[in-house]
Amino acid sequence: MALPVFGRVETPRLVLRRLRAEDLDALVAYRGDPEVARYQSWSDYDAQRGRQLIEMMQGRQPGEVGWFQFAIALKDTDALVGDCALRVDEYDTRLGEIGFTLSRKYQGQGLGTEAVRALLGYAFGTLRMHRVIGVTDAKNTAAARVLEHVGMRREGHFIENVFFKGAWGDEFQYALLGREWARAAQR
Repeated sequence: MALPVFGRVETPRLVLRRLRAEDLDALVAYRGDPEVARYQSWSDYDAQRGRQLIEMMQGRQPGEVGWFQFAIALKDTDALVGDCALRVDEYDTRLGEIGFTLSRKYQGQGLGTEAVRALLGYAFGTLRMHRVIGVTDAKNTAAARVLEHVGMRREGHFIENVFFKGAWGDEFQYALLGREWARAAQR
């Protein structure tokens, strides 16, 4: 199946779109915030890393094997407030994983839930994926809440399965099937 060309996904308050060069300052500001990066794989996020990410995403299409990073922008101003990602499994492109990051200034307003719901809609609707997972640090209660609010079920609690930023940590794995997403959308 040929992948559809990605343009944008709109929600009542947000747009998921490609990252652009003009997003660099906002991207570096929130990804460089130690509180935002606390549960993320990076530390010391700088302009060079931001530019590399933006440039790498220009040559990619969501639905291709590997990660695609979407910009989360406010619909009324197009200001970048975060990013979310979809990873397509290399062995079975019907399987995926999501991730999301939101600027601290925009957390706690339901925007993460709105963005993740839009991302799942794209994964299950446009890309016709079968199953999508989300993995979060067990201490990241806000991310776990988002995954639960969008209808994902916690399928696993992995004890000290990852050595992360100098210590062993636990992770939760959440999942949702395409048919479950479709059923929930009909309600």
